[in-house]
Amino acid sequence: MILWLGDDPLREGLLDTPARVVRAFEEWFSGYRLKPEEILSMTFEEVEGYAEPVTLRGIQFESYCEHHMAPIIGVVHISYIPDRKVVGLSKLARIVDLYAKRLQVQEKLTAQIANTVQAVLNPKGVAVMISAEHQCMSTRGVLKHGVDTITTQYTGEFSLDKSRQSQFVKLVTSGISR
Repeated sequence: MILWLGDDPLREGLLDTPARVVRAFEEWFSGYRLKPEEILSMTFEEVEGYAEPVTLRGIQFESYCEHHMAPIIGVVHISYIPDRKVVGLSKLARIVDLYAKRLQVQEKLTAQIANTVQAVLNPKGVAVMISAEHQCMSTRGVLKHGVDTITTQYTGEFSLDKSRQSQFVKLVTSGISR
């Protein structure tokens, strides 16, 4: 690749580049080596009957477009309605990373997160929204910066109850601060 670009792979600054690129790719695409069932396996049932949505807002992620291998950078919002058990909050962020650290299209990433949480935790419903900028569109081609692509996926009560969807959207788009 260095030769193809027109540079000298024996130049001092490039001598270790191939090894560094391999290490970077191992990190950027580490999601292929992880199993979602293992990440979501530990749950807690001592929740005093809590049955309203649990929502995580603003989980930052970086992924790579499977068409151009260009970065996709954005945030994921996840909500699920527990059915007698909850999962550690960090586990949901880990599920985002598991799928984001693969070659992706945003629509598939959105569905994979929602469908995995639904299948493994079996909650009453799951909602996922992703807002991201695709570098394949902003740094090449049409060169449109600042364009966010927004995708959503709903399961269970969220797909059946429009008021649940509205509640989710309001929570993740409102100006709530810490």
